Amino acid sequence: MLFEIWNITFSPSFYGFMYAISFIIWYLLIKKSKKFSEENLESLFMYVFMWVILWWRVGYVLFYNFSQYIESSFEILKVWNGGMSFHGGVLWVVIALIIFAKKKWLSFYKVIDEIAYIIPIGLFLGRIWNYVNKELLGFSYSWPLAIQTSAGSFFPSPLLEAFLEWAILFTILRYFHKKKSFDGQIGSIFLIGYGVFRIFVEVFFRTPDAHIGYIFPYISMGSILSFCMIIVGVWFYRKLRTPQK
Repeated sequence: MLFEIWNITFSPSFYGFMYAISFIIWYLLIKKSKKFSEENLESLFMYVFMWVILWWRVGYVLFYNFSQYIESSFEILKVWNGGMSFHGGVLWVVIALIIFAKKKWLSFYKVIDEIAYIIPIGLFLGRIWNYVNKELLGFSYSWPLAIQTSAGSFFPSPLLEAFLEWAILFTILRYFHKKKSFDGQIGSIFLIGYGVFRIFVEVFFRTPDAHIGYIFPYISMGSILSFCMIIVGVWFYRKLRTPQK
């Protein structure tokens, strides 16, 4: 899609549009919760925004296609061509939130709970665009909602992920958010839930991109990283739930 402003032609990325919508929704929901002052909210927004955009891309480069980008390093900057790693984004946004919490004298675990609670909304929008863009193909499949490509019809794994990561995971997080018993609970549950759903889809319904492939039979890099998320989530849940002596 092209449009022109003041004789300058723009070709916006729908990925960028989805990210923008996600950040706007995130900002409005956090603001509505009144858990942060206006000043802290604006700082938090900028921390998350800058680190997500930068490190989701860097994570993809490091985890999925390192050798190719080393050969053509300029390609790293072409975020409009796709190639973002959620796992990389999570890792570095957590670091950004640690810095933010220390700088603002806030509880890191309280901050991460408020962020994790609404992440599924952004995941939903991203998966919908994966489906529209005919990405993350599943096995051969010819029923309604199948992804149609020149190579055939495939199971709409992005829609399954959108359902699991939004409708199911968001419902779980919403329930525990209302009945939270300790700080860090929501963040831990998010890590566990996302990891379980991601592995489920990648093992049984989705095939990795051709240039990535499997690390082990039926086990992709995404599954390995998701398993690490589960381990970290379980460890933090047990650690934070147990009263410190």
